[in-house]
Amino acid sequence: MRTPMHRASRQQRGFTLLEVLIALLVLSIGLLGLAALQTTGLRSNQMASMRTLVSQFAYDITDRMRANPAGVANNEYVIARATAVTSTPVTLAETDLDEWRNNIVRLPDGQSQITQCTTATVPACPVVDGKTTHVVTIYWNESRNPNTTTFNCPPLSDADFRCFQLVTR
Repeated sequence: MRTPMHRASRQQRGFTLLEVLIALLVLSIGLLGLAALQTTGLRSNQMASMRTLVSQFAYDITDRMRANPAGVANNEYVIARATAVTSTPVTLAETDLDEWRNNIVRLPDGQSQITQCTTATVPACPVVDGKTTHVVTIYWNESRNPNTTTFNCPPLSDADFRCFQLVTR
């Protein structure tokens, strides 16, 4: 014999509208999380790409300096921080710096400088085998923040330009 309670449970089939809405809410939260994860991954990938380029650029100029010891001895590779080349290259060092700085400007707000190492710039600044030490510094605006104006190496806050320093002999 069938009871009314048995008949009521038999009539209830499928999902209710409330269950469907809850499932859609859970799914949308999950998809938003995936979108945020994708955005973070892309940003991290872009930052890693910039840092790889900066490292390659720094090693490029040090290789050029090693190939031109006469230019290094005449301090032709010592340059102030700047964004682009301002003169027509005449010497090998000027040509090297011209090509190098044209690579640096590919970075967002890319700037570079090469200083001759002194104890004022780097506390442990050795002169080994008569070779002077140089510091290659590259700055770039990793966050692409238009308010970034401070050049601290290493950066003191997120508002500073990122920097990469390579000390070479």
